[in-house]
Amino acid sequence: MTRVLGAPGRWSVAAQTFALQVLIAVLVVAAGLVGAYGQAQRAGDQEAIARALAVAETIAATPAVISAVQGPDPSAALQPYAERVRVETRTDFVVVMSRDAIRYTHPDPTQIGKKFIGHTEDALAGGVVEEDYTGTLGPSSRVVVPVTDAGKVVALVSVGIRKSAVGERVRAQLPGLLLAGLVAALLSGLGTALVSRRIRRQTHGLGEQQLREMYEYYDAVLHAVTEGLVITDLDGRLRLANDEATRLLALPADAVGRPVADLGLGPALTAALTDDASHEDELHVTSARVLVLNRGPARWQGRLLGHVATLRDRTDLEALTGELDSARGLTEALRSQAHESANRLHTIVSLIELGHTDRALDFATDELQVSQLLTDRVVGSVDEPALTAVLLGKAAEAHERGIAFGIEPGSHWPRGVAPMRDVVTIVGNLIDNALDAVTGGPGTPGSARPDRQVRFASRVEGAYAVLEVSDDGPGLPPGGVEDAFRRGWSTKEQGSAGRRGIGLALVAQTVERLGGTLEVSGPPGATFTVRLPAGGDDA
Repeated sequence: MTRVLGAPGRWSVAAQTFALQVLIAVLVVAAGLVGAYGQAQRAGDQEAIARALAVAETIAATPAVISAVQGPDPSAALQPYAERVRVETRTDFVVVMSRDAIRYTHPDPTQIGKKFIGHTEDALAGGVVEEDYTGTLGPSSRVVVPVTDAGKVVALVSVGIRKSAVGERVRAQLPGLLLAGLVAALLSGLGTALVSRRIRRQTHGLGEQQLREMYEYYDAVLHAVTEGLVITDLDGRLRLANDEATRLLALPADAVGRPVADLGLGPALTAALTDDASHEDELHVTSARVLVLNRGPARWQGRLLGHVATLRDRTDLEALTGELDSARGLTEALRSQAHESANRLHTIVSLIELGHTDRALDFATDELQVSQLLTDRVVGSVDEPALTAVLLGKAAEAHERGIAFGIEPGSHWPRGVAPMRDVVTIVGNLIDNALDAVTGGPGTPGSARPDRQVRFASRVEGAYAVLEVSDDGPGLPPGGVEDAFRRGWSTKEQGSAGRRGIGLALVAQTVERLGGTLEVSGPPGATFTVRLPAGGDDA
């Protein structure tokens, strides 16, 4: 089957590079050969002049020549001598002439006695004539030197070499020049083939248009994708980060090419972006966001190039999830209370039916007093309805799980300290953490010991509003405080929703964003103290 090459513009980059390099190599070699030939021609001319000058000066200084040119018959004495010198020196003519340029010798005896064709003025003045001139033998490179006796010019000597003879000598060198050019062309072709092979391997045989389109689409996709995309190499260096990844991670402008460990990310996130493991739907908390990370190896034809990670912003979703969990907890607490209220109502009805009306009245009054006392304390301490609802819901959940939940007397939380969404996030997560710490895990009703309880307190200290949540649980392990707030770390098993360890990290993130401080003390137990500037705006 005959393969027809398309237009050069559709060739691969390697093929185009090879063709251009071959063309350049051919032009360079051709130019080199032309230059070498010209240089050889100039060198031949210079060598001919130098040889002719040496022969002419030697003849002019010979005593027999000086004597003969002043004798009665110079031609008879000099013609045999001149021809012998011409043959021995491989020159084309040796002409001895008078001061009036009348030839005494010549390779063609018929020219003897005739006037020399050429310039002799400088030689008559004692100098040397070097010129290319066309005489009786055709174009030649010649010299004319004076023959002196006692400082007086008595005759002239001209020696020349025909241009055709010089050309023949240069042409004799041409096979060597062509051989050198051929060797240069072969070496250049070999180098070009190796370069083309390397380019083909690096560009995967793609054409110029394909590479341009690939880059344009690649760049457009990176800017358009809504997820953060991060690519790291095997040395843990950042090789690519799109716009969304740069925004989510707050990367500096010169981040690409630097080690991930030098980008100021948290320890857990840095480890997740640089280790060799795969990560799926991991939650990571930065100073301002909650991110979902997925990471896997990037391979090309079985060869590991690095790792690719995607990042999704889950900050708002995580806050809403926390609020939803609180609402679910409150719903569950109301369901439990409705169930208990039904049991109490049945008890009261039964006591009345049995005729124990006094005991039924006492039973109903006691239950109402306990519930009303907690409600009155919460309502009297907190001016924010949303925070009141959260505390009542957590109190009901604690009661269902067998935990004593108390609010310190004199507690007070003023209105407008911070956006209520943030306050609910802080209080809800701290109380959830305390309830889990007391019972040993979420949703384990009845497992609390009678001497364990959770307490909430709030107050104003100068320019700060302070809230505290404390419990009688085991407290954080040594060294666990920093992990709990910076890494989303948890002492409990991972939940089904993958949210374990995020609550305290969200608290720390929210407090930092609001310009407050967060402290923890214990064991025994654990007390979380949050201080927020009291001049915030309500949301």
